[in-house]
Amino acid sequence: MSDKIQWFPGHMNKARNQFRDGLPKVHMVIEVLDARIPFSSQNPMLEEIRGDKPVLKVLTKSDLADPERTKVWQKWFEAKKGVRAKAITTENIPQIIGIKSICLKMIPNQEFVKVMVVGIPNVGKSTLINKLAGRSIAKTGNEPAVTKSQQRINIGEGISLFDTPGMLWPNVENRDTGYRLASVGSVKDTAIDYEEVAVYAGKFLLEHYPNGLVERYGLDSTPRDIVELFDAIGHKRGCLGKNAVVNYERVSRILITEFRSGKLGEITMETPEMVQRELIELEKTKAAKSEKKQARDKKRKDAFKARNKQQRKR
Repeated sequence: MSDKIQWFPGHMNKARNQFRDGLPKVHMVIEVLDARIPFSSQNPMLEEIRGDKPVLKVLTKSDLADPERTKVWQKWFEAKKGVRAKAITTENIPQIIGIKSICLKMIPNQEFVKVMVVGIPNVGKSTLINKLAGRSIAKTGNEPAVTKSQQRINIGEGISLFDTPGMLWPNVENRDTGYRLASVGSVKDTAIDYEEVAVYAGKFLLEHYPNGLVERYGLDSTPRDIVELFDAIGHKRGCLGKNAVVNYERVSRILITEFRSGKLGEITMETPEMVQRELIELEKTKAAKSEKKQARDKKRKDAFKARNKQQRKR
């Protein structure tokens, strides 16, 4: 996979415009995030457009995430003005219904609260809306980008939701963010290289959650590196080809599938400190590229001036 994910279907561009145009018509925003990647599943474009509009960050799939890291992220989000954060699992109905009371508290003294619901693909946004409404309204699916048009939904208690299509931003500049999105399934599998994503996820798990790997695959000890991990899984699961050579593609699909389903344990792939370090490195990289480009441009300009000077002398 390249350093940037390029996946911006036309309906996502339409969703961005709908969000910008519809924001003045609502009182607040619910942004649905994946609790396993709270930062990477945010859309910075939405954050910029929202301004000071109150926002509730709903961290779905919290049953698949590390509970201690989820608490850290909730505290980090709520340090910002006008932001609340709530972790949920779509199986806990009372927990979901509690979102209504939070909205009413965030927008008090309002007879009818209008809420826009946004989120990147495959974070469970449509499932959340259906549970809040108590009926199947929003389309759901395991593939990203199921919802393709805006819907207005009355969920009772004086609250109306405006559902928008799941939207990724045009370029994912942070390499780690791109891999995390691919790991949890927010990018269509046709747009990723399974082996590259599995290598990234496997290295992360070896460093942060090795016990889950040892337990799930019945290993005698923690593998020393990603190759040893893939070979161990391959032999345990029978992913062998000719001459008993491990088929890494099959191993990659097993690892990613079992990570996404929670079979490797409760995992969160990032912390605020981790993301901050990555963003600093990203800015350094961008600055270095900018300097190189300026140097190249200056060299071309100087060469052009030199040629013109010689021609004038002739």
